[in-house]
Amino acid sequence: MKVNVKKLNENAKLPVYGSSSAAGADLYACSDHEVQAGETVFVHTGIAIELPLGTVGLIYARSGLACKQGLAPANKVGVIDCDYRGEIIVALHNHGKEMRRVALGDRIAQLVIAPYYTARFEEAETLSETVRGEGGFGSTGRK
Repeated sequence: MKVNVKKLNENAKLPVYGSSSAAGADLYACSDHEVQAGETVFVHTGIAIELPLGTVGLIYARSGLACKQGLAPANKVGVIDCDYRGEIIVALHNHGKEMRRVALGDRIAQLVIAPYYTARFEEAETLSETVRGEGGFGSTGRK
């Protein structure tokens, strides 16, 4: 699938897959930042993308950055709608206890492109029965 990417800044880098089977393409910081413990900063990528109709761009944490440095998207999963043409900006939160630095060119998140469905929501008096029923949080067991 071809995805058009527009550089909005000369320091911007296009997304890059880390391996031939990677689901997520790395997104790169387009500027330097200090992220204090407990703080969220908006990290510019300097790019805008044109996603194909019927797809969504999902912004996920990079596992190493999140687990080793405590830096992950503040909203857990960012959503880029296919009609959005503005800059991709990652709200990066420092979950750790120490200040962290994000440097120009650092990998800050990963972009997964996925298909989606647009639902037609209809009010109903009843819903179909299932074995689980209304069982919620933890209702399917502990192991």
